[in-house]
Amino acid sequence: MATGVDQAVGMSLVVFSLLLFTYYSVWVIILYSVILPGIAAVVLLLCIGAFMAVIMWKNRKPKKVD
Repeated sequence: MATGVDQAVGMSLVVFSLLLFTYYSVWVIILYSVILPGIAAVVLLLCIGAFMAVIMWKNRKPKKVD
């Protein structure tokens, strides 16, 4: 049978593991909630810039030759 000390050590290891798992999970969620929207914003800005470049290139007028 487990003594009181063994039970206390086991419970402290379980609590430590739960705290570590919770901390790591929150850290990963916060990390990805910052990185993924940032990547999405960069892709969106690149698409908008490419669209504007294509429109401006198609609408350019040739220079007059005198």
